[in-house]
Amino acid sequence: MGLFGLFGNKKKKIQDFQTRGAIILDVRTKGEYDNGAIPGSRHIPLQQISVKLSEIKKWNKPVITCCASGMRSGTAAGILRQNGVEAMNGGGWQSLYQKL
Repeated sequence: MGLFGLFGNKKKKIQDFQTRGAIILDVRTKGEYDNGAIPGSRHIPLQQISVKLSEIKKWNKPVITCCASGMRSGTAAGILRQNGVEAMNGGGWQSLYQKL
C-alpha cells in the first residue's frame, strides 16, 4: 500500500474507533492543552503515559492519541499498544478535530 492509501485509511480507522466509543487522549503539555483542545478529550502529557497505564486500561475503550503535530501522539500510541491498549495515532489535534 502506498502512502496515499495509508492516509485514506486513517479517516476510516478513526470512524471505526469512534463507533466503539474511543477516547481522545491529548498528550501535549498542560499549557498547550489549556490553549485549545478537542472538546471532551482527556489530557495526559506524554511523559505521564507510562505512569497512568492502569488508569487508561480501566477506560476499556480504544484510544485515539493527539498532540500538536503527531510526533508525541505517535510515541504515546506505540506505548499504549505495547501495553495491550488498542490505540492509534490521530496526529495533530486540530487536524483530528476536523476529521471527527
